[in-house]
Amino acid sequence: MPRFKAVEHGLQFLAVDLSLQLRPGSFEYALHHLIEHEIDLQDIEARYKNEHEGAWAYDPRVLLKIVLLAYSRGIISSRSMEAACCRDVQFMAISGNSAPHFSTLANFVSGLGGAIGKIFAQVLTICDRQGLIGRQLFAIDGVKLPSNASKAKSGKRKDFLRQVAKMEKAVEQILAKQRAADATTAEGALESKAQRRLERLQAEAAKLREWLKEHPHDRKSAKGKPRLSNRTDNESAKMPTDKGVIQGYTGVAAVDEAHQIILEAQAHGTGSEQELLLPVSGAIQPIAREHTVVCADSGYHSEDNLKRLEDKGLEAFIPDQLYRQRDPRYAGQEQHTAKPEALWNKSDKPAEKPKLFQPSDFKVAADQSHCICPAGKRLYRNGGNCNIGGRRAIKFSGAQRDCGRCQKRAQCLRHPQRTPVRQVAIFLGKHAKAAEKATERMKRKIDTERGREMLARRFATVEPVFGNLRCNKGLNRFTLRGRQKVDGQWKLYCLVHNIEKLAHSGYAK
Repeated sequence: MPRFKAVEHGLQFLAVDLSLQLRPGSFEYALHHLIEHEIDLQDIEARYKNEHEGAWAYDPRVLLKIVLLAYSRGIISSRSMEAACCRDVQFMAISGNSAPHFSTLANFVSGLGGAIGKIFAQVLTICDRQGLIGRQLFAIDGVKLPSNASKAKSGKRKDFLRQVAKMEKAVEQILAKQRAADATTAEGALESKAQRRLERLQAEAAKLREWLKEHPHDRKSAKGKPRLSNRTDNESAKMPTDKGVIQGYTGVAAVDEAHQIILEAQAHGTGSEQELLLPVSGAIQPIAREHTVVCADSGYHSEDNLKRLEDKGLEAFIPDQLYRQRDPRYAGQEQHTAKPEALWNKSDKPAEKPKLFQPSDFKVAADQSHCICPAGKRLYRNGGNCNIGGRRAIKFSGAQRDCGRCQKRAQCLRHPQRTPVRQVAIFLGKHAKAAEKATERMKRKIDTERGREMLARRFATVEPVFGNLRCNKGLNRFTLRGRQKVDGQWKLYCLVHNIEKLAHSGYAK
């Protein structure tokens, strides 16, 4: 029988040179060299006031390197970071064998604030010095992620006032029950379960009253419309996604096409992408050149956004929602969208709402004096040259004697109980007095060969970046509260991506 040397897998006492663990060309080496020799952390260092008294503090350079290395490996928990500093040789080497407490790391991340923006800008300057920014195409996109906020505690002020009234009513019912018991029996104390419920309701009602006092108004959107508030993080937003409704933030990034460097990273507490285009495009405008093109997906398309970009002199390619129906490359896509989803449980599929009659279901007479509805009744013309959104339209209206007793009211009217007659507008093209809109000019650009090419290049530029952050780095949620803190955490993840690009390009070899 052959004999082999023993292999030890247990605890060993080894002499390790930590400086040799950071190999040139690796992410760890580039991160260490960048923080130690290139990045200015004076704003963070100025926060420490222990020159003459107080305990010795951990160097913020060490803490920043630990956090960035942890994020690069998908470690977002501060407790896991502390454990890695005690067990992982790479973390020992990059931190100089420091083992900060998890609370120190958590406070450091949440307290970075606006300082991380300056660090991000410094790394961006180094990327430009290395020739990693091409300035040909800037692609903008965003991702909605949940944060450390309770979705159940979202609502408007009227919803919270209703909750308070309900809690106080429940308290009164418990006290009334107790008073009735006091009058009939000698036992005066509440049962322990009822007493705990009473205390809980009183405490929750008091907290909610205090919150309403601190926030006397509902949140407003950019257009002044009321927006849902949240009692755990009032700067977060309730947003629909393809995975369901979440309470969180939208992380937006602008990516350069040449080497997929993230030029700008912002986190906003809104699910409306149209509100985010102008802040991001304004931030990247100083980096752009005359030949730079800005691309975004259809979620950022709006008349106001396109007009503002034209005023700034930025050439943009932002498609509308229907551009795929005009693109011959997507011909026949209906056969795929009609297929049932492989993971969809058909038994749980909600019942489809009946579809209403569309304007195309109404037949217009040759002289355009009237039209015939699906029930065979006449709708009479009451407007022949209407300007609706820059398009010429003919309006028709039904008669009360026909619509009032029609058997198809439920299929024809959205609110048959309160709508007396059906009205329909038939569009006949652009109105003669209508000025050309920015959306119309953009539609012509998108439908050209160059426009279609730009959309394909946008997809190939920005989507791999989000794939790297979400899949490779494990970013599936924000762990902080407040827009400034979440914005800092989003910038940290984007900073990891840019440092990886520097390491792969030969930086600090």
